[in-house]
Amino acid sequence: MTDTTQHPVGESDQAARKTVKRGGGDPATRGRTTIADGVVEKIAGLAARDVVGVHAMGSGLSRTFGAVRDRVPGSSKSVSRGVKAEVGEVQTALDLEIVVDYGVSIADVARAVRENVIAAVERMTGLEVVEVNIAVSDVKLPDEEDDEPEPRIQ
Repeated sequence: MTDTTQHPVGESDQAARKTVKRGGGDPATRGRTTIADGVVEKIAGLAARDVVGVHAMGSGLSRTFGAVRDRVPGSSKSVSRGVKAEVGEVQTALDLEIVVDYGVSIADVARAVRENVIAAVERMTGLEVVEVNIAVSDVKLPDEEDDEPEPRIQ
């Protein structure tokens, strides 16, 4: 296709091309961004652990398996343990399983976890968090030993 447009005297081809709009529209609308469930689970897990009164994440069984897995050389702690996310195109829903420290208000800890998780996930992903369900599976008593053993090598 050739350009048959007549340009006024003295106007360069470069100036004429500047008026041509390419791609059409806002660059943010050109393509899709998908966020994996695991990404949202990691963000939520870290945000929940930041709340004072949350001792651990996950049920006793998952923490036991996690402690064994963490001892394998080359593995890392699972930050998404105790978190399940369902991620859609613009919304996400989360289920968290937590262990709280003895003596804290479970209602206050749950509210703080919910607020922290929603703020972190929405800020980092842009997804709307429609619900955060929290299941308190255990209470860590002061005289109980941790399920997760200390590593032998520091």
